[in-house]
Amino acid sequence: MKKLFLPILLILFLFNKSYSKEAMTMVDNIYWLGHDAFKIKYGSKIIYIDPFKIKEGEEKADIILLTHPHFDHTSEEDVKKVMKENTLFIGVEESLAKFKGQKKVVNVGDKIKVEDKIEITAVPAYNVNKKFHPKSNGWVGYILDLGGVKIYHAGDTDRIPEMKDFNVNIALLPVSGTYVMTSDEAVQSALDIMPDIAIPMHYGSIVGSEQDALNFKKALEGKVNVIIKEKK
Repeated sequence: MKKLFLPILLILFLFNKSYSKEAMTMVDNIYWLGHDAFKIKYGSKIIYIDPFKIKEGEEKADIILLTHPHFDHTSEEDVKKVMKENTLFIGVEESLAKFKGQKKVVNVGDKIKVEDKIEITAVPAYNVNKKFHPKSNGWVGYILDLGGVKIYHAGDTDRIPEMKDFNVNIALLPVSGTYVMTSDEAVQSALDIMPDIAIPMHYGSIVGSEQDALNFKKALEGKVNVIIKEKK
């Protein structure tokens, strides 16, 4: 039995190492644009999540994901900077009502497949100890499955019990407090999820500072690999 046990452990170790390598490769194609806004490049596709305070001249979007209708997550001015004629909008109904074109309204739990290798799942995002994002509103975060690498964008949320069920490689987590979870609460969320990589967000604009991101990274040393992205 011992002869079989060691090779199995080795195979599992190598599998996990290769999985992390795929996640690390994907991280190079994730661009933090400030606040909760991200651009993700996947093959020929350009995906934006909650574009806000976008610079002129950014690449045009194939897909735009919107988590909820607050002005810093559904910004008409910024969406117009990156949208094109055939951009696909995905979001809650309140957000998508502001735009024309290809739209897919999502509710918590919905899954959308875009072509063959992109699957997007809407997951819960809500406050548990404040009133800015009530669970009853049905606002969302997203899990993007891009060719087998899963990226979780938490949206505006606190640490919620559903996170323990998320199986993802990369977690984009808010850390600023006030409207979302604090950096300490985000640490606990990261430990609930245990991604290969965590990236802090929701700081440096409106609320929160780089110190929140640094506190998050320090608290997770030796537990979860944290990458602080420079604002693009």
